[in-house]
Amino acid sequence: MYGRSCRCLLAISILILAPAFVRGQSGPVKAAPEFAIPYAPESVRSPTSNLRRRLPVAPSGTGLDLLTGSASTIFSGTVTEVARHPATSGQAVETVRITFHVDNAIRGATPGESLTISQWIGLWSGGQRYRVGERVLLFLYPPSKLGLTSCVAGGMGRFTIDRWGRVLLSAQHLSAFRADPVVGGKSRVRFRDFASAVRRASGEE
Repeated sequence: MYGRSCRCLLAISILILAPAFVRGQSGPVKAAPEFAIPYAPESVRSPTSNLRRRLPVAPSGTGLDLLTGSASTIFSGTVTEVARHPATSGQAVETVRITFHVDNAIRGATPGESLTISQWIGLWSGGQRYRVGERVLLFLYPPSKLGLTSCVAGGMGRFTIDRWGRVLLSAQHLSAFRADPVVGGKSRVRFRDFASAVRRASGEE
């Protein structure tokens, strides 16, 4: 008795729902909606989502403008003395003092003068050394509170001068200055031409 009642109820349910089911299948099939990730507001984005916007833009120019913009002293000269000075009560760090006879000056020096700079001993130990009789062209940072200085951008701010007074450019320099109309692509440049390129890059010419 109980089983027959359940079968009757099931049959009645099928008869009622079948037309609705058929009507639903006979209509056009709708595609599933497209799901897109909403654009997150600035406050909740991942820190890396703005990485491209936050990266500094590479400075334009020929390379020389970057050196001249940071240098307070630019000159070529001959090393006349190198002296090591230990740390004292008045000087907190050990230093090396290098004295030059200034041969040519572009900024912050006078031709013919004796110019002495102080360098932290750590730079000397790291390879930024000088020897008496060596001829160089230097781009130097402004002295620190301790009176110390160094070449702008390390090796980029230092050039060798050959026996004929020409500025020699290393492979690193050639790569950095390749766009410069005067020194670009040259491994040896007359000091006069190099000085002109420096002044032009700094807007002084």
